Amino acid sequence: MPEPAVLAAIVAAAGTIACLGTRVLIPLLRRAAVLDRPNERSSHAAPTPRGGGIALIAAILLSWLALIAAGAVAPLLLVILFGTALLAAVSWIDDLRGLPPAIRLVAQLAAVGLALGTLSVIGAPTLSQEWLPRWLDGVGSALLWLWFINLFNFMDGIDGLAGSEAVAISLGLLLFGEFGAGENWGGAGLAATIAAASLGFLVWNWAPARIFLGDVGSVPLGYLLGFLLLGVAARGHWKIAVILPLYFLADATLTLVRRLARGEPVWQAHRQHFYQRAVQRGLGHAAIVRRVIAADLILIAAGWAAENGWGLAALAGAAGVVAALLLSLAGGWRPRSV
Repeated sequence: MPEPAVLAAIVAAAGTIACLGTRVLIPLLRRAAVLDRPNERSSHAAPTPRGGGIALIAAILLSWLALIAAGAVAPLLLVILFGTALLAAVSWIDDLRGLPPAIRLVAQLAAVGLALGTLSVIGAPTLSQEWLPRWLDGVGSALLWLWFINLFNFMDGIDGLAGSEAVAISLGLLLFGEFGAGENWGGAGLAATIAAASLGFLVWNWAPARIFLGDVGSVPLGYLLGFLLLGVAARGHWKIAVILPLYFLADATLTLVRRLARGEPVWQAHRQHFYQRAVQRGLGHAAIVRRVIAADLILIAAGWAAENGWGLAALAGAAGVVAALLLSLAGGWRPRSV
């Protein structure tokens, strides 16, 4: 392993590149008219540049390449970087001119399939290696990964939400990777760079946002976080992999089920997520994200507890926290301070 100072420098560079790169992109994207314009399905009021994910994803890719070069993680990670770059390229085209859902799905299947196929060849741990054939486990892992990529994209709808969630999930993985269950693994360094880069982007994306991620940011970011979460689960720590992103999982999945039940086309944009309904009730973007951050901090603690002897109690507590958050966003319960 490289010296701690080297790792710290790589993480700091990721945050700096994301922050400065995003600042440079704001006027460039505005002059190029790459704007997210308000419509009946959006949650913002003024045309805002989209595509800030270019700087964020570039910062993560460069930092992960540096971690590989420093010997902190295996060169096999290049497969994940290739999948990330593929998704970023396709998503950028989608941001510029729009692409059919089928093309986006094919790109996601290619990125996920290449990664899982490579991991299978080298005999990496799987989610259910003790009771399912590897091929069937691979199908299940692919479906979970694909859903996480898309739900992360769906949840990128208000200022600061996706970036804050990326920080929370990666911070939880960083802490667990360094100290949880006595296990130190390379994923901690990977998670640290995502946290730093996301914080750098949030400087410009916090409400009122001066720039949005765009699909070029949210899709590959969901891919990278999904990779880390699946890696933790495959090592036997499935509880923390479920608890850390539980708010995003719950909001996106419950909304999808409601729309399916009503026969609505689930691939079309809408304003029915719990956080979007909170905006419609008049709650500000920053106020909503602050509630999510508060819940995420509790989820990080619950994830820690779940992997250190308090499994069922921690899972129940995490579910209760997320249920209370969803209820408050939907207007069924209002905390004293917003």
